[in-house]
Amino acid sequence: MSDLFIAAGGGGDPVGTAITAATVGRVLTGTPLGETTIATFAWERLEVDPTPGPLGVVHFTGLAYRAGLPVITPATRPIAPAGSTLPGLAADLTTRLVLLDPLRGLAAMAEQIRRLADTGHDHVRIVDVGGDILTHGDEDTLCSPLVDALALAACRIAGVPATVYVAGPGTDGEVPQKDVLGRLSGDALTPLAQDVAAIRTALAWHPSEASALFAAAVDGVRGPVRTVNHLIPLTDASAGIHSTSLDDALAHNAVAAHLLGVLPTTLEAAADLSAELTQIHELDRERVGAGEPSAPARAALPWDAQAAREAIREAAQGAPHVTLRFAARALGLTWRRIPSLRALLGVEGPVLALS
Repeated sequence: MSDLFIAAGGGGDPVGTAITAATVGRVLTGTPLGETTIATFAWERLEVDPTPGPLGVVHFTGLAYRAGLPVITPATRPIAPAGSTLPGLAADLTTRLVLLDPLRGLAAMAEQIRRLADTGHDHVRIVDVGGDILTHGDEDTLCSPLVDALALAACRIAGVPATVYVAGPGTDGEVPQKDVLGRLSGDALTPLAQDVAAIRTALAWHPSEASALFAAAVDGVRGPVRTVNHLIPLTDASAGIHSTSLDDALAHNAVAAHLLGVLPTTLEAAADLSAELTQIHELDRERVGAGEPSAPARAALPWDAQAAREAIREAAQGAPHVTLRFAARALGLTWRRIPSLRALLGVEGPVLALS
């Protein structure tokens, strides 16, 4: 028997979840990372996936099914115009990635988790990078509460033994770090460089900022880091993994409690319920964003590394570090040029140092 990890936040959370799984395996269970299963949503930023909302099994080709459950492989492809980084992560992470499909509502998602647990997993570990899984729903900086709430509510309905982990408190910029830490009741784990080693290939190209900040904190980076939308301070606590019980997490997450009270049968209904509490309708927001023309991106990198650094430094407005996604945006490049930008600037770590 082994543990099942759920990357609760979508997007880049499988990367931070892999760090968490390596740490938990080393400290608590003795499970090698290569034997770990991570279930994840396919909900990414519009620059990665220009279609609004999360993707379900109907949006992919090349899924491999094990025990009737959809496994993402390097050969899996999103159906155009949809986009996804998950096939690339399947190639670069040693963990097995299983697609969580929220399109048919909360009960159907709970059944997916129950079936996953029944395939040989005796404990579910729900991982959120940053900590908005503990949102009260009224934070000024809250941006994307829905998928975390769905994961919590689905695990409660599934009746599986579960622990909630927050990796890198505050690194997503949604709930302030001090508030996240004040809502955690369990023990803390400290990742080591060896726990980050298995995901460095993925971090070299993936645009996730929260997971990159978490990894940077583990590497010892401290102080403010400029991301696309925030200036996030990295502290000693940013490098930790903090746990709490499923009950305690549900007691904090008002959206999850509301979902459990209504049991929405579609994703749209779940988004409506979340918006009633938070005034954030994530599907409507992405529908609006998907219809807006995007700024043209340069096809080539600036040829001069010094000029590129100066342009990034000016955009960073005094921040000593920036994410690679921010750096690419500052130069008018898409996230796909992150590997080339790393090579140009000689960046090896999760973030770019400007000082």
